[in-house]
Amino acid sequence: MNDDESALIRNQLKKKVVIVPMSGRTLLHFSGPVDVFTNADKCLYLSGSKHGYDVVIASPTLKKHIPTLAGAELVCQQSALEITTPIDIVIVAGNDFQTLGKSEYATFCNWLSTINEKSNSRIGSVCGGAFVLAEAGLLNGKKATTHWQLSDRLKKEYPLVEVNTNPFYMGDGRIYTSGGVSSGIDLALALVEEDHGKDIAIQVARKLVFYLSRPGFQAQFGNLLPAYESTNIAQKLYGWLNENLAQPLDVTRMAEHLNMSPRNFTRVFHKQTGLPPAKFIEKLRVEMARKYLEDTDVSIESIAEKCGLNNLVSMRRTFLRHLMTTPSDYRRAFRTSLQSPGINDSSQSNLYRTN
Repeated sequence: MNDDESALIRNQLKKKVVIVPMSGRTLLHFSGPVDVFTNADKCLYLSGSKHGYDVVIASPTLKKHIPTLAGAELVCQQSALEITTPIDIVIVAGNDFQTLGKSEYATFCNWLSTINEKSNSRIGSVCGGAFVLAEAGLLNGKKATTHWQLSDRLKKEYPLVEVNTNPFYMGDGRIYTSGGVSSGIDLALALVEEDHGKDIAIQVARKLVFYLSRPGFQAQFGNLLPAYESTNIAQKLYGWLNENLAQPLDVTRMAEHLNMSPRNFTRVFHKQTGLPPAKFIEKLRVEMARKYLEDTDVSIESIAEKCGLNNLVSMRRTFLRHLMTTPSDYRRAFRTSLQSPGINDSSQSNLYRTN
């Protein structure tokens, strides 16, 4: 068998991956997954495997030019609507929400539905791409995630979707969704591992200098408490509470500060914030502790005391409950760049981890 025949056989064995950028606002939405699959294809080739990936970047409409915020224009060689050969993986990357309702995007949603119904394709999304899958009916009755800032909107607009914003990515059957921008890389690596095992996925992660399995969850990124109107009772208390977090803060003390009865205070507070006072205070303490962990070198024990989280054990338990990570892991992941650990710090040991 000559080289041309070998190449032909390998091309026939490759899985076809179609990446569809819904907009070019954030290039990593689609470029991240593209880099994962193309590097996986190279790793498989070098390992002697006849399998791999044939990666195509396709526009969602017959218009093949997609503008970007970077000033460049993404020119796709083909439209997803024109692809007639079998597709193994489709990933809808991003969504600018400006043109989803137009008829041309409705055509793409119909195309997605057809792909889902007539093949065994795995279909995924990155960030706001989940809205496209939902519009196509692919997420009805399924668990899905999206960027943490978009979760409430997804729940409201598509009530049949079981939204869980915490994971970086998740799968339900043949449908996969991922969260923020870089979560598309997490999803793509998971699909490569699903196809070819952990060793190939690790090789790709190493090439991209990325975690094979990132520690933490999207819950770490979003604020635990929303922004309240100035007339909201929580906003009226906010400054005073921050100054007194190290002290015991029960309903009686908060009510006295506002010259209210404890019973009326509890009723009004829950109505305006949607939270019992004790739960609100706990979240506020975690938010303050996060800022200390991100911006200072204050010891975790001192932070626990300053924020009214009692001690290290109690603070760790509270962080796990609200952020699904420990205070020390949170500090390693999110401290500001000027305070970042050095390159030889032990936190780097989690990179490319294999367990």
